[in-house]
Amino acid sequence: MSGSVSGTIFKIMTWGESHGKGVGVVVDGCPAGLPLCEEDIQAYLNRRKPGQSRFTTARSEGDQVEILSGVFEGRTTGTPIALEVRNTDQRSHDYSNIMDLYRPGHADYTFDEKYGFRDYRGGGRSSGRETIARVAAGAIALKLLESLGIQVRAYTKSIGPVAVASERFDIEKMWENRLYMPDEKAAAEAEQYLEGLMEQKDSCGGVVECVITGLPAGVGEPVFDKLDARLAKDMLSIGAVKGFEIGEGFGAALLSGSENNDAFALTEDGHVTKKTNHSGGVLGGMSDGSPVVFRAAFKPTPSIAREQETVTRDGKETRIQIKGRHDPIIVPRAVVVVEAMAALTAADLLLMSMSARLDRVREFFGRK
Repeated sequence: MSGSVSGTIFKIMTWGESHGKGVGVVVDGCPAGLPLCEEDIQAYLNRRKPGQSRFTTARSEGDQVEILSGVFEGRTTGTPIALEVRNTDQRSHDYSNIMDLYRPGHADYTFDEKYGFRDYRGGGRSSGRETIARVAAGAIALKLLESLGIQVRAYTKSIGPVAVASERFDIEKMWENRLYMPDEKAAAEAEQYLEGLMEQKDSCGGVVECVITGLPAGVGEPVFDKLDARLAKDMLSIGAVKGFEIGEGFGAALLSGSENNDAFALTEDGHVTKKTNHSGGVLGGMSDGSPVVFRAAFKPTPSIAREQETVTRDGKETRIQIKGRHDPIIVPRAVVVVEAMAALTAADLLLMSMSARLDRVREFFGRK
């Protein structure tokens, strides 16, 4: 299976299945000397692990990470960093009744068509559990960016029809509710909405917004490796993401040029800035120095207890009722996944940009 590697300089390769012995990632290209320990990574994994509320799967996994290589005496060595998280609470028998059925909204049918074989235990590589590896690798990228004064922060923008109100937005409020919404009133309304869906044996989707601050101007390439293009690719590689927009996004299609253009200005110390940020922090595929703002839309959890129509592997029409332990909504646990993937993208493009100007290469090597 190809397609498990991402990145050019700061590169990752994920491995493992949801009901195998474990999942993990190899991170290659991280500079030597970055302070790193398992607790740094665990803090992010704790945000995505199951069993945190009634709105997440009851699967009881500690998701404890182990650093196998690439770190010595608390610092990265510049060699590949291997990370592993063992699976401890997989219940493969929960899936035995669907081994010959195609679950609506899942990759069962497409896996069969591509490989002629599939791991029916929770989806195998297409399971959301694969995102553990992304979060573990992203934790390293986040620490690298933080050491350079760059911050990545994601939060729940909306759940179903309930959206965060701009006048009530308070980023610190996201830590005070189970849905990671920076709006106390919206979070309460969203919880009530989810309770109703769960009674109906149904699920819903939502939107995660992410903001990258402190990224210097010029990060990203002007053609195929545009910052916004890479962010879009990496966000859409998350299994449940079905939409991506940056800045005004689809709303830009409704504006005139004079409304959508961001006027330039100078700060008191003579630096270039923008008066607005309709572009979402990216111009011509490169960061413009203002906050990078984008959104990822997540589909409803496809594993629902409500009976659905489907077909069997041998071509018979039937009905299915999915059993097991599943999230009624993916979004709360996906917030940290978006954060991690954004950090991986930014770190990789930042390192790629270091060689774009000869004067800066000379400066690095102490040459005039």
